[in-house]
Amino acid sequence: MPNSPLLTALRPVPSTPDLVEQVYRRLQDAMASGQLAPGQRVTQEELAKQLVVSRQPVLQALRLLKKDGLLLDAPGRGLLVAPLDVQRIGQVYDVRQALDGLAVRLAAERRAPLPEALFRKGREAFASGDIAAMIDADMAFHMAVYEASGNPLIADSAALHWQHLRRAMGVVLQSHTILDTVWDEHEAIANAIAQGQAETALALVHQHSQRARENLTARLNQWLHPTPPPAPHNDPETP
Repeated sequence: MPNSPLLTALRPVPSTPDLVEQVYRRLQDAMASGQLAPGQRVTQEELAKQLVVSRQPVLQALRLLKKDGLLLDAPGRGLLVAPLDVQRIGQVYDVRQALDGLAVRLAAERRAPLPEALFRKGREAFASGDIAAMIDADMAFHMAVYEASGNPLIADSAALHWQHLRRAMGVVLQSHTILDTVWDEHEAIANAIAQGQAETALALVHQHSQRARENLTARLNQWLHPTPPPAPHNDPETP
């Protein structure tokens, strides 16, 4: 069989080294923790220096982050960490709620149990007050539900949206605590899944997502638009 003209015209794609992925993940984590704050300017040279790597993997990682919408072109030179937008976070929750609903329904149909260690680690993270650990534990629960659904496309579809949520959660948790009911809600969802109660699991995950959305967007609004302190009261009769 003769070679297709299209195939013979294609050039080989150079393999991407694992270092690019490591830099990409490290910068994602820095955005979630607040080390790289919304609106902060970043340059390829400075990041390469701080991470002690060459400029090439940093350049490729920055291109990926820009494609994800986490970085924007800065005036002049370099890039800016994208500002946080309450409306965008609300839209992310719209999509995540749909994906979570599909995931719990499929997982309940399979009566798929979630690992007990998830809940132990989640409660330990909550008790520790470690922001990164709390975010990672919350994300691990939802990823476990996606895996339990048996449909790998759900996790793939949710991955980008979680990057934006991690950033918003990281900013909010700098000054607020996570809802103290979150792991009770997680356990209730997991129990409904394990018992095959698809409608109950679906209702619980929708309530959980809506509560998380309202809490996060309200606190993010406070962070973006802080209330100025009251002006001092000048009483002319007070010496």
